[in-house]
Amino acid sequence: MAALARPVEGRMIAGVCAALARRFGTSATTMRVIFLVSCLLPGPQFLLYLALWILLPSEKSPAATAW
Repeated sequence: MAALARPVEGRMIAGVCAALARRFGTSATTMRVIFLVSCLLPGPQFLLYLALWILLPSEKSPAATAW
C-alpha cells in the first residue's frame, strides 16, 4: 500500500480523497463519491475531512526534490 500523503497532482480541494484513494487502490473519483454520499448520513464526516487535511502531510513536489 502507498504511504498516506496528500498528492501534489490530482487534488481537487485538499487532496484528502486522492490520498485515501491511492492508499486503498481505488480511483479518486470513486472516493469523492463515497465521501459525498457519506455526508448524507449523520456523523462527523466533514470534521474528519478537515482533520485529515490538517494532519496528512503533503507530498513533495517533483521540482522540490530536484534540488
